[in-house]
Amino acid sequence: MAGSGRSSARSRIKSTTDSGNDGALRSTKPNFKLRRDRSKDHSLIGILSVNLKIMLGIGVFSFLVIFFLIHNLMKPIESAQRPRVVTPFPALKLMDLPQFQDEHKESLYWGTYRPHVYLGIRARTPQSLVAGLMWIGLKDGRYFIRHFCQDSDELSTYGWTQHNGRDFGHQILVDHGLKLETSFLKSRSEGSGYGGDWAVRIDAQSEKSDWNKEMLQNGHLFFYLTNEDGSALSLTKDKIDMHENSLLASGSRSDIGDWQLHLESKDVLEIHYSGFRTPHIHNLSDLIQQNLGTQLRNFGLLQLADSSEDSSNILVFQISARIPFKTDIAFVSGTGVKDSRVKARVNSLTGTLLTNQLQEKQSEFDAKFEQCFNIASKLESESRIVGKVAVANMLGGIGYFYGQSKIAYARNSNHKDHDNFLAYWPAELYTAVPSRPFFPRGFLWDEGFHQLLIWRWDISICLDIVGHWLDLMNIDGWIPREQILGSESLSKVPEEFVLQHPTNGNPPTLFLVISDLLHGIEKNKFTSAESNEIISFLERAFVRLEAWFQWFNTTQSGKEIGSYFWHGRDNSTIRELNPKTLSSGLDDYPRASHPSEEERHLDLRCWMLLAANCMNSITQLLKKEHGSGKDYGSTAKLLSDFEMLNQMHLDPSYGAYFDFGNHTEKVRLSWKETIVGNSYVKRELVREVLGRPELRLIPHVGYVSLFPFMEKIIPSDSWILEKQLDLILNRSILWTDYGLRSLAKTSSLYMKRNTEHDPPYWRGPIWINLNYRILSALYHYSKEDGPYKDRARVIYEDLRSNLIRNVVQNYHQTGFLWEQYDQKKGKGKGARLFTGWTSLVLLIMAEAYT
Repeated sequence: MAGSGRSSARSRIKSTTDSGNDGALRSTKPNFKLRRDRSKDHSLIGILSVNLKIMLGIGVFSFLVIFFLIHNLMKPIESAQRPRVVTPFPALKLMDLPQFQDEHKESLYWGTYRPHVYLGIRARTPQSLVAGLMWIGLKDGRYFIRHFCQDSDELSTYGWTQHNGRDFGHQILVDHGLKLETSFLKSRSEGSGYGGDWAVRIDAQSEKSDWNKEMLQNGHLFFYLTNEDGSALSLTKDKIDMHENSLLASGSRSDIGDWQLHLESKDVLEIHYSGFRTPHIHNLSDLIQQNLGTQLRNFGLLQLADSSEDSSNILVFQISARIPFKTDIAFVSGTGVKDSRVKARVNSLTGTLLTNQLQEKQSEFDAKFEQCFNIASKLESESRIVGKVAVANMLGGIGYFYGQSKIAYARNSNHKDHDNFLAYWPAELYTAVPSRPFFPRGFLWDEGFHQLLIWRWDISICLDIVGHWLDLMNIDGWIPREQILGSESLSKVPEEFVLQHPTNGNPPTLFLVISDLLHGIEKNKFTSAESNEIISFLERAFVRLEAWFQWFNTTQSGKEIGSYFWHGRDNSTIRELNPKTLSSGLDDYPRASHPSEEERHLDLRCWMLLAANCMNSITQLLKKEHGSGKDYGSTAKLLSDFEMLNQMHLDPSYGAYFDFGNHTEKVRLSWKETIVGNSYVKRELVREVLGRPELRLIPHVGYVSLFPFMEKIIPSDSWILEKQLDLILNRSILWTDYGLRSLAKTSSLYMKRNTEHDPPYWRGPIWINLNYRILSALYHYSKEDGPYKDRARVIYEDLRSNLIRNVVQNYHQTGFLWEQYDQKKGKGKGARLFTGWTSLVLLIMAEAYT
């Protein structure tokens, strides 16, 4: 936000000055006439001149008074007219805390904060200099531009092998025989501008011996730089000759001062360039492809045109050479200051000195990895490799986004806009992402799981991310569950998924992290400085966490005391076999066949228990009085009441917990033909209800059934605990050799499609995040005295072993961590390069549980 503020202030000053100059120039013409008239009557002219000055002064003063009154009178009216849903929460922002300023803020200024591209660099400021990498790939004898992470590129593997979240990362990309290794290094030294300098090393190699027999004998890389504020960038000169000068481009920004971009290499390179003028960059690969196509058609050359549009705000540099080759690109800031040591700094970021620094950072990463997770003595090298990939991709997948969410509103509202949404206030978000090619944006319920890993690596980054999320809260205590901020993010999301619905929540998983941090403080796991940071954070965050809790407790509460249900289910659908519950995060997991306000959702009840326990612990830690009348201890006691839980959700004959609602099992999808238009017959699958629904427990065993077990509500000596272990271990229900399936084989909806176009998602496949929580509960019960302690330990060890083995084998076979895993053969499914909560496999390896 600071960058935005500087830019705005600068533009206001400039416009005021320009206006003043114009006024001064206009006022000179009458003055000539006055001077000519002075010879006739000096006294009269003097009086008129004085009166004119007084009148002008009074006029200006009156204008300012009127403007001030109008501005201040209109402000409350505008505020009153602003809908609550797009009104920010009225409290101090977490990101304004001193611990997120100064050294912390500057240290995180630059980063690989563009997870949606194969390599992208930007600053944590709304209008940043943005850099990125493209290259020409070869597939089936045809050229393709690689830029955005996408499965259709069919890369054999890509992702970070090492990344520390701050100033270093190493990535490997394998594209049909072409192997690219990219390294990122950030440096702050004497002479650097704000945020320091950075370097990128690109090492292009051939993976196959027949590479040179293909059409593409040379490698073609494209490194680009653009300014999001639209300012023009300066080329060094029309013809770039790296033998004469390593400087590619230069410019100036108010935040970092003057800057320069340099390129160095010991290999023979051919450099070409193009400059473009465009208001956005999400279509940049198309511009480059068009430029190359024109050159190829006109001259038979696969090279950029060596031309630049007027006031280009994007510069693209093509680096071509025979493979293998290596090139270093250095960005240095603050170059306009005397004694900025530009040459020395460029030298330190290229060549041998860069090599030495990268090797040092790699060693530091390995040492910190072992210090944080301590798995060397527990697991073999194949597993440790995957563990490093997990944390590296989690940290390397952190992005910075800026923009406005689109919020759905009722069409019968008084909103005058013809669009079907309201714009949230402009906001920034620093967050990890679930998947670079499929979900390269912030997801609220995923983020809580992400932070379970990140806080163990870097507590300051974790608090920074959680703070950004909580600052997105509106006046009602609601946070949009999916963050699609900025034009690049919008370009990746189908229109039907863009709008966020203010009646719908998402599991408040950030309380998982807060619970961990509270436990860490209690057990003295943090240094004194870290504990102080966490406590300071919680003091500022408390009012927002309280509002968030209260939003859930009021908007998602059920008819019975202590019951809750996820809002947002479609009770009029004719195409869904079982109406989805997207807000729960479990999408198509079976719920009541007929959504109603009588529903009781077991998982949400348990999330609320977690939140109440956290809020109670925070009040005790901060010694807060319950002046607001909210006694979180009482709420936690109510929600953990074992008898009440059993009355509402337990089927005693089965020993399993279920949702409750208006339900019938007699629902199916049937093909139906309808006539559309001019006798055109349309055939589609529609929902057919064959039985009358009734209020009852929903008989589907799966992850939701185990939520009381995950939340450790069940007493260690209860017969119900034994029943949970039976369900877990039963191969006909949940147990597989690869992890616990999400829905029992005995369920009527097991692996059933939900619509014609929606394959089963949470209806059988294995998900790592909830397997992690189940393992956490098994680990807990294996330590608790009781008749099932030993059995819980055996199941824990077998399940942990199965999960680790399967994820590790899939990674070494396919090159990726996956969104989910097949329950029959263990094969990775869904989105690949899903290094969000699947990365929790590292915590499973380390036996680090919440």
